[in-house]
Amino acid sequence: MSITKKATVLAVGLGLVTLSACGSSDSGGDTPASTSKTVTLVSHNSWAVSKDVLAAFEKQSGYKVKVLKDGDAGQAVNKAILTKDNPQGDVLFGVDNTLLSRALDNDLFQSYEAKGTDLVLPEFRVDEDKHRVTPVDTGDICVNYDKAYFSEHKLTPPSSFDDLIKPEYKDLLVTENASTSSPGLGFLLGTAAQYGDDGWQDYWKKLKANGVKVVDGWEQAYNEEFSGSAGGKKAKADRPLVVSYASSPPAEVIYADPKPASAPTGVAAGTCFRQVEYAGLLSNAENTEGGKALLDFLLTKTFQDDMPLNMFVYPVREAAQVPPEFVKYGPRAENPETLDPAKIADNRDDWVKSWTSLVLR
Repeated sequence: MSITKKATVLAVGLGLVTLSACGSSDSGGDTPASTSKTVTLVSHNSWAVSKDVLAAFEKQSGYKVKVLKDGDAGQAVNKAILTKDNPQGDVLFGVDNTLLSRALDNDLFQSYEAKGTDLVLPEFRVDEDKHRVTPVDTGDICVNYDKAYFSEHKLTPPSSFDDLIKPEYKDLLVTENASTSSPGLGFLLGTAAQYGDDGWQDYWKKLKANGVKVVDGWEQAYNEEFSGSAGGKKAKADRPLVVSYASSPPAEVIYADPKPASAPTGVAAGTCFRQVEYAGLLSNAENTEGGKALLDFLLTKTFQDDMPLNMFVYPVREAAQVPPEFVKYGPRAENPETLDPAKIADNRDDWVKSWTSLVLR
């Protein structure tokens, strides 16, 4: 993000089958957890992996992986907390730095240091004393713009948070609900980082007055409301600005048929917030050994190399491969906004409450 957010950037792009499960065993309630050969991954909707890569893991480990997709990252984390005493699966993927403290404060995960943790780039490591979560990917939440719209209207695309409140961009932006969506929350945190404790609320008052539209999650915002995406074009969307990811433009090229010479969407580089996604072994997982094996798999070079073109995020492992399409069409933001995890933990819930009162009421 999970820029996500990512694998579903285009409705026709992936065609992956969601494998859902309410437990972690295929063979019935009498099978001890220690002998279960099914491991269940709970995730947001953007989880994706190449079939051959997953099949190789299943063959090597002896575990069959089932995936339960649970909406946007915010929804998935909230549901995992509510069901933590009787979890839906063994591993949760997709909790990010905007929501991490909520998960840790609710004792959602048990300690496990995944193999390969020492190969994770230092800037992405957290909770190193307890190892309750494993860094998996990173990306930048940024406003994307529809190049055709701005060309046709002879209007310069916005490049900063300040630009978004200007009259020429009135009624053009759609974003996600900060209380239910990790991109929406990331965008809110980006404004908090940019304008500080005393300024972000005034900024959002101006953004609301300038006609920002808020929807529940990324999929709706990007594929139904944003005029620049393939899905948005089919839906006859009318918003040429959307909160998405710096890696969204490459997806628009990769999944287009025929492929365009350049990406049809661009990124407002001054609106980005750096996101890191994690996975963890759920505290009451039935199949802890299978969960550990799955976490190890997420840090293998095979998975980290495979991940970018499936989930449209960047790897966190040293020497993992970044696709040339990312370099050409969706480079990482050079100066994204960031916030100290402790500051997010101390302020997130109050910020979201204030944001809800300001923007949704």
